[in-house]
Amino acid sequence: MTLSWTRHATQGAARTGTLHTAHGDVATPVFMPVGTAGTVKAMMADSVRATGAKLILGNTYHLMLRPGAERVARMGGLHRMVDWPGPILTDSGGYQVMSLSKLRKLDQDGVTFRSHLDGSAHRLTPERSIEIQHLLDATITMAFDECTPFPATPAEARASMELSMRWAGRSRDAFQPRDGYGLFGIVQGSVFPDLREISATALTRIGFEGYAVGGLAVGEGQQMMFDTLDVTIPHLPETHPRYLMGVGTPDDIIGAVARGIDMFDCVIPTRAGRTARAYTSQGVFNMRNARFGDDDRPLDPACPCPLCTRHSRAYLHHLFRCEEMLGPMLLTWHNIQYYQDLMAGIRAAIEAQRLDAFAAETRATWLAGDPPI
Repeated sequence: MTLSWTRHATQGAARTGTLHTAHGDVATPVFMPVGTAGTVKAMMADSVRATGAKLILGNTYHLMLRPGAERVARMGGLHRMVDWPGPILTDSGGYQVMSLSKLRKLDQDGVTFRSHLDGSAHRLTPERSIEIQHLLDATITMAFDECTPFPATPAEARASMELSMRWAGRSRDAFQPRDGYGLFGIVQGSVFPDLREISATALTRIGFEGYAVGGLAVGEGQQMMFDTLDVTIPHLPETHPRYLMGVGTPDDIIGAVARGIDMFDCVIPTRAGRTARAYTSQGVFNMRNARFGDDDRPLDPACPCPLCTRHSRAYLHHLFRCEEMLGPMLLTWHNIQYYQDLMAGIRAAIEAQRLDAFAAETRATWLAGDPPI
């Protein structure tokens, strides 16, 4: 039996569920820490597990360039190599080809590009992307697509979407079904409702174990993203998981869950952890600010991570001012912990039929900010 999803509670469009995979079950809605190149940056696998994370993300583009998919396979697969026996989702590489590669040449069969690392030439097709993800032993494989740039004209968005739908069919044909593994299709169509409907309908006709909404969080703004979700999600099967790719801030996540999204990934918590930006129940702090220099309080008294239970804001401020590597390590752990706790709170709120109240209370504490010393 391939990967499946069981729905539990619902409140409006929001829902909780369980994703059943070959590498364990995952409660949804879920946030996936991003481990692009085989590591969640600045964290050991045990640290990631300690936050409550059950599902992480890797990336076809980066791993095909180094160390190489065949090499990962010889090492026993990505799970063994990175010490993550739980489920792993791998992005197909389509977005990175658009955003990172040099001299990209797109045709009906695939894309030829030069590596952003050393300029070497590479070729990705739907079949090769699926093969790489198979070699990595991805629990969830993503169909190969073209991430439509923003802004795009209706004609440009249609041509891009139609190409992605042809590639989705080829990805489905290339995928090797195994018990507990699955392939997700990706809805494209930019911000145009008619194109999103066409794309969602085409993917549903092909049939996938889950459905992702791609081509958002690329500059369109939060309200346009929400509007696009509003016209897209009704055309996706209620019986399958829905994944919003590359999103986002805590506020983005709360709004998308309310619209029926079950899965998220984003580099924000790890990137912020490396740049002194802390996500807390009282809002977002820049830990380089001088006001933290004599602040001996925990970063977030509601957080159980090692930073908040063992160290002060002043110490974290000191680490970043001195450019000590421990600062990014501790703050990355905290940020991922905050995201995992947020998802647990969202799941509990849906189960208790109080998601709206939870969202209002959470936003109110962000706006209230940091209480005075």
